[in-house]
Amino acid sequence: MSDTPGTTFGGRRAVPPNNSNAAEDDLPTQELQGLVPRGVNLQDYLNVVSVHLFKQRWDSNKIDHHTDKYDNNKLIVRRGQPFYIQIDFDRPYDPRRDLFRVEYVIEDAVYLDDEKEREEYILNDIGVIFYGDVKDIKSRSWSYGQFEDGILDACLYVMDRAQMDLSGRGNPIKVSRVGSAMVNAKDDEGVLVGSWDNIYAYGIPPSAWTGSVDILLEYRSSEKPVRYGQCWVFAGVFNTFLRCLGIPARIVTNYFSAHDNDANLQMDIFLEEDGNVSSKLTKDSVWNYHCWNEAWMTRPDLPVGFGGWQAVDSTPQENSDGMYRCGPASVQAVKHGHVCFQFDAPFVFAEVNSDLIYITAKKDGTHVVESVDTTHIGKLIVTKQIGGDGMEDITDTYKFQEGQEEERLALETALMYGAKKAVNTEGVVKSRSDVDMNFEVENAVLGKDFKVTITFQNNSSNRYTISAYLSGNITFYTGVSKTEFKNEAFEVTLEPLSFKKNEVLVRAGEYMSQLLEQAFLHFFVTARVNESRDVLAKQKSIVLTIPKVIIKVRGTAMVGSDMIVTVEFTNPLKETLQNVWIHLDGPGVTRPKRKMFNEIRPNATVQWEEVCRPWVSGPRKLIASMSSDSLRHVYGELDLQIQRRPSM
Repeated sequence: MSDTPGTTFGGRRAVPPNNSNAAEDDLPTQELQGLVPRGVNLQDYLNVVSVHLFKQRWDSNKIDHHTDKYDNNKLIVRRGQPFYIQIDFDRPYDPRRDLFRVEYVIEDAVYLDDEKEREEYILNDIGVIFYGDVKDIKSRSWSYGQFEDGILDACLYVMDRAQMDLSGRGNPIKVSRVGSAMVNAKDDEGVLVGSWDNIYAYGIPPSAWTGSVDILLEYRSSEKPVRYGQCWVFAGVFNTFLRCLGIPARIVTNYFSAHDNDANLQMDIFLEEDGNVSSKLTKDSVWNYHCWNEAWMTRPDLPVGFGGWQAVDSTPQENSDGMYRCGPASVQAVKHGHVCFQFDAPFVFAEVNSDLIYITAKKDGTHVVESVDTTHIGKLIVTKQIGGDGMEDITDTYKFQEGQEEERLALETALMYGAKKAVNTEGVVKSRSDVDMNFEVENAVLGKDFKVTITFQNNSSNRYTISAYLSGNITFYTGVSKTEFKNEAFEVTLEPLSFKKNEVLVRAGEYMSQLLEQAFLHFFVTARVNESRDVLAKQKSIVLTIPKVIIKVRGTAMVGSDMIVTVEFTNPLKETLQNVWIHLDGPGVTRPKRKMFNEIRPNATVQWEEVCRPWVSGPRKLIASMSSDSLRHVYGELDLQIQRRPSM
């Protein structure tokens, strides 16, 4: 096999590709040799003796450019800001006879006006990711660690691995699109292998990760994809990649996110005639939540007004131009339904603006639309607030309020650009039933029994009998059901203008042995009014309340001083936890660490102590996670204020 590098053109224009930052580290030097033209005196020319880049942490270039946090001894500067270099010659520079010129072309395509936004979306190395259910929102911290030792090189290696030409690495559109493809390993041996089947052999469960550092460093050292990730892990690593390269970025969470395979803006839930969901016909899925990223940049390739936040998603869902990637799609274009603009705007539009349609599949092969819910998908879209750990609602950046004229116009615009609905639902929705049905699930604690209460309201002067059933399923957060753990049918008689409640008890033993990566329980209640043949259907997901990891510290929280960190977990279940891993992380405080316990018996407590020596001052955070064979998604965190070491 030849070692000769590939070329970009053939014949006389043949040049090796320039697609590795590693090749830029040791630049070749050239010396003038051979004959000197007549009349040329080399003493008349300036010779460069040395170049000073002021690249130490305490030098002006790194302090002024906010790159002093990078654990890296190379010159790292940001777009759009001047920096200093000092060039030493072999004799004094004389402007009357010496011509010396250095040219830089600086175009800042990712500039943010607001200093607080720059601090949050570029410099902040700890974030918050929201998950759970829209009525029971959970959050967890994530260590981006973009300034940690080796992370910048790892991010540059990701682009090297994609064979991205160096000439394109100043373009945030290209960088974010390449990153979107490379953070997942689906078709390019990228960073992370995705798994949603609750089987994580030869790898780490997605919920066990506390941040991006271990993942990126392992990928760089092994040069092989790391196992395993799900959407929030892909988003966390992608956020590190973008911030590390100076592109403002944040993680967003979309509750009730549609995965629309054909972008027809329609989530079809097919029901059998008895009200059961038809798993054979129902192909679309609605994720309880889905995390992706936004990157801030200009879009000179689009009409004026479509720059700013761009949706980019590295979770491998659908192909885009032959690879599993998504974006950058202008959030502003998505909001207004302009899905004709690249990249992948129709898919993002469908994620936040599809209709949820319940269709009864008759035995004679005909389909009847029972109801259309235009407000379920994209119920809430959030991100971390600037300067705090709270939640910021950004739903209105993706869509107009439901029912507004602008919202319908945006939908019509999207349809005009080719996002076609499979079923015409206009005017075919059945009239409202005389009976209303709803249900509530009481606060459910992991390992405990709880009740589901179904309420029927008769709004007419007629007497009705109702055949109903409740189905409880263990589901992935992607909305895909794994197994049914509860199925209970019951009959209800409703007197005129009355209401009735039915309670169904769910025992811990029915669901505990079936739990998945995240403790989601999905309930589906369907009912048929026997006299009118009306079908009523409601569905809800709940998140079980799970225990936490406790973190404590002893000693002085000061740069360069030792302090003892204690991680503690108590098993609240009636069963023994096997193969328990506890992970600990904290940018600027400790490198990522992990420890294994073979088992934790019921009500038993385990403790793990580590000595840490912080090297970054200011507000910091320790993050811990616990995972085992039967219980995962257990977290804990502790806020710290690390003091500077007093000057001597």
